[in-house]
Amino acid sequence: MTDMEFEKQIRILANGMEYPRTPNIAGDVTRRLRSSIRPRFISRKLAWSLTIILVLFSSLMLIPPARAAILEFIQIGIVRIFPQPATPTIEAVTTATPQSIPTPASAPGSDSQLLFPFLDNIAGETKLANAQLAAPYPILLPTYPPELGQPNHVYIQDANGVMTILVWVDPQQPELVTMSLHFIPTNSWAINKMGPVVIRETQVSGQRAIWAVGPYPMAMRDGNIEITRLIDGHVLIWADGNITYRLETGLSLEEAVKVAESLRPIP
Repeated sequence: MTDMEFEKQIRILANGMEYPRTPNIAGDVTRRLRSSIRPRFISRKLAWSLTIILVLFSSLMLIPPARAAILEFIQIGIVRIFPQPATPTIEAVTTATPQSIPTPASAPGSDSQLLFPFLDNIAGETKLANAQLAAPYPILLPTYPPELGQPNHVYIQDANGVMTILVWVDPQQPELVTMSLHFIPTNSWAINKMGPVVIRETQVSGQRAIWAVGPYPMAMRDGNIEITRLIDGHVLIWADGNITYRLETGLSLEEAVKVAESLRPIP
């Protein structure tokens, strides 16, 4: 048998054989891919559990003590305040010798403080116009209450930046301080020495603020740093831009907020 005859015979046999169908490989692969990317749904039980946890957490955040425990600190401008569970009695602490700075005494029946000799020992007293020239930020004055007027004492201190302190005294008793307002710049060392005890949170012109008590540092003429307070009252702390404000007053919270929201540039 020649090669051509053999090839012809093979072709005849091949045409008579039945081949199995070619499997649908593309279809099988497509089905497997669809099954592997099937979306995973959270079970109804798990969804309810997550909802309950979220509701409980939101409820806890409405309770001041619980919120204070959950939030490690309160950030007001550049002031980081760590809430404390109790409001301890705040005592004035001084780094100066007792003989150099007289101890301020409270006036009977008043939240003001008898601090006239103390005010004379604060470093950096100047005029309001000079303070505005020295400060790289606008010095704002409260327009409430209307009869308040300009501060009786103005101080400019170097605290890793220009810190301005405005002090008002009782017109009938000039030895009594009725209100003070601090302008504290970013990165000031005065921030690290502030340790107010938070009484409650509030707002000033829509910005977060705190109502607190506690002393603060001031530079004295003898070169010492005095940790003290000018008024035996409360302090309202809030921020606007790069300046943190500290309003110390014997007024109520509602009145203090009105004072803070009335700040305007020097006319």
